[in-house]
Amino acid sequence: MSATPQDHQTCIDVAEAAGSLLVSLREKLTAEGVDGKTLKDEGDRQAHELIMEKLRAVVPADDAILSEEGADDLARLNAERVWIVDPLDGTREFSEPPRSDWAVHIALTIGGIPVAGAVALPALGETLSTVPAPAPPPPMPERPRVVVSRTRPPAAAEILAEALGAELVQMGSAGAKSMSVLRGESDVYAHSGGQYEWDSCAPAAVAAAAGMHVSRVDGSPMLYNNENPYLPDLLICRPELAERALEVFQANPPE
Repeated sequence: MSATPQDHQTCIDVAEAAGSLLVSLREKLTAEGVDGKTLKDEGDRQAHELIMEKLRAVVPADDAILSEEGADDLARLNAERVWIVDPLDGTREFSEPPRSDWAVHIALTIGGIPVAGAVALPALGETLSTVPAPAPPPPMPERPRVVVSRTRPPAAAEILAEALGAELVQMGSAGAKSMSVLRGESDVYAHSGGQYEWDSCAPAAVAAAAGMHVSRVDGSPMLYNNENPYLPDLLICRPELAERALEVFQANPPE
């Protein structure tokens, strides 16, 4: 079973609707002088509610939905089609206007494999999706760039950057970092030490559609709709860097 054209369009439509809501909400609450915690909480809640409403209005009744902000119904384990969503990826960045490195993730998995997805970057007015797939990024610079968190770079990124002699590029949310590879702002996103399925599912789908290498840091495939949604590591990179990156992680497995 594969994704339908409508599945791909649903990812785009729902991601963009949630992104539009979040942009307006941030402007409104910032003008009212609310604190960062309120901004985060309201963004998470309102985006989740909108996404659930819009998905349930258009997807088949037996499709399951796993959302970071919703209760996890393990009946999803018996569903072939499971939507995995992160209503607001990068709440910290969202709560610090005018930062733009936050995202909305909408993905569909079939049999645990991401088959359709969209990552909206609402503050940039851009959405990257599986159909149409993003255009190839510009040629890679002589010195590769590894995108990392601004506060605590994960072990995988530090190991790889040292081995490649790479430049570090700081950025916020997982979605923003993943899409920076596709947008030509970085060349490798390597994460270890803790993520969940909603952090990587839509980015993995979109990156694969764009021809990027996508895997766990040990080279195994990214598989979703597990009973425990913890999926701790991820490698998204230009295909010409994949072999070297996997060699580095085989020799120095990140914890």
